[in-house]
Amino acid sequence: MLKEMTSLASQFVIATHSPILLAFPGATIYSFDECPRQRVEFETMEHVTLTREFLANPERFLRHL
Repeated sequence: MLKEMTSLASQFVIATHSPILLAFPGATIYSFDECPRQRVEFETMEHVTLTREFLANPERFLRHL
């Protein structure tokens, strides 16, 4: 639905930590962690790097549970 609607010039404001949604093609990502908000690149997002590290070695994270 997002792909279809953006092809019709629709815009969305989505608050998420999901790397899947953050990876949406053509998305402009803003971080509100500091004022003023700032545009950030997908690859530099903490949620993205943390998810990659978890998927590469889940045992490293799960042993702390």
